[in-house]
Amino acid sequence: MRLPFRLLFLSASLSLFSHMATAQAMAQQTATPSKTNTEQPTTPAALSAFQPNFKALPYGHDTALVIADAKTGSILYSQREEQFQPPASTQKMVTALAAQLYLGKDYRFTTQLEQLEDDIVLRFSGDPALSRQQLALLLSKLKAHTGSTITGDLLLDGSQFSGYEQAPGWPWDILGVCYSAPSSSLSLEHNCVQGALYSNQAVGETTRVNIPSHQPLTVTTSARVTTKEHQKANHCDLELKDKGSNHYHLSGCLIKRDKPLPLNFAVQDTQAYISNVIKAELKRLGIKLQGEIKRDDSAKGKVIARHHSAPLHELLDTMVKDSDNLYADNIAKTIGAKYFQQPGSFANASKAIKAILKDKADIDLDRAVIVDGSGLSRNNRMTASQMMEVITYLYNHDDTLNLLATLPVSGQSGTLRYRQSLRHKPLQGRIHAKSGSLYGTYNLAGLIKAQSGQTLLFVQMVSNYFPPERDDSLPAIAPPIEVFERTLYKDLYQQY
Repeated sequence: MRLPFRLLFLSASLSLFSHMATAQAMAQQTATPSKTNTEQPTTPAALSAFQPNFKALPYGHDTALVIADAKTGSILYSQREEQFQPPASTQKMVTALAAQLYLGKDYRFTTQLEQLEDDIVLRFSGDPALSRQQLALLLSKLKAHTGSTITGDLLLDGSQFSGYEQAPGWPWDILGVCYSAPSSSLSLEHNCVQGALYSNQAVGETTRVNIPSHQPLTVTTSARVTTKEHQKANHCDLELKDKGSNHYHLSGCLIKRDKPLPLNFAVQDTQAYISNVIKAELKRLGIKLQGEIKRDDSAKGKVIARHHSAPLHELLDTMVKDSDNLYADNIAKTIGAKYFQQPGSFANASKAIKAILKDKADIDLDRAVIVDGSGLSRNNRMTASQMMEVITYLYNHDDTLNLLATLPVSGQSGTLRYRQSLRHKPLQGRIHAKSGSLYGTYNLAGLIKAQSGQTLLFVQMVSNYFPPERDDSLPAIAPPIEVFERTLYKDLYQQY
């Protein structure tokens, strides 16, 4: 796997282009309005003075926008609302709604130990929150049944899920970062390992990488320390290759810096990772395994101990506020497994989610393209109108669903806590919304409490957002998306 340096350290919830705008770019944007937004928007009298500042966005953008009165449901403004767009992480609200409607707020993932003659079965359920400490506590229950020796094998059961662990449309060059951790029934420690890369050596020397000693992951480096000028002239980026068996290799260049560069690695071989963790924990507990650790999805024994996750409503809160992809994809696959009574997969998760929303919420997403639960796939497509149906249902049924409380709040929590366009007064604390960011995509879906006390629902889908690259010699200014969003939501707050 070859991973460009600029993609290594991105979060799914942060802007991919937050520093790309310049005064030169803004001048170009003002002089050259977008040609893609030529449709006449629908603007009822209630928002007759309202006009989004689409000219703030770079040439070539494609923006869909829908605004509705939360109380009446009437559409106050719409622009390209039937245009299919990448939903990005706003799609997590679709997953959250289906999960709450079908699994129920008290659903819990269960990881359990079973005894099958001389063998021990460790049955995983895809619990996205399962920690090493929780697994170790579960393993500690073995001594009461096996003593200090397991005479047979320890069998890992991952039959809860089947098929791909990466959805179609996940880009190959981000498989090393933790927001693209594989969606596996064998999930532990978020399928993520943190480390650090040091480049405080002399220019030309090899960088140094550090991974915590308790983590069964190997990272090597041949990346050289370089200067900014050399890196630019030679187009030398930091690259990551997956060499298999959870061995990663860094190469290329890294500019000299005093502080270590934080690294995150998505665990690609979850079975090998968990097997090594189990070996270490058994040794720490003083339990000897005479056999081997193997994968066996058909073994069934007598239950001797269980670990239950937090209830679904707590998992959904983490999923939405932190825009956690592993939570979303494992929950989606669990919906598919329970709905169809078969191992969960990306394919049956999509079909189950659509069927549940149609049956229980009268929301028809048949024409939407849903291939995962997180929105990470570039193949996903939804319209702003479809997303507005979901947001409207969440608002109208919040007394039973209580999903609005999971939404990040502008300037206060989750992925909106530091979103520059929304974090300051008068918007601070006024917007509750799910963000969604992909390459060239900036979405928001949720509600805003206007100055008048009224509540508006909105869906913003900005795609094909490609501002000119920043000229470092010019003064830094706000990126176009920040200008657009700040103006848009201030106008909504003040005018309605």
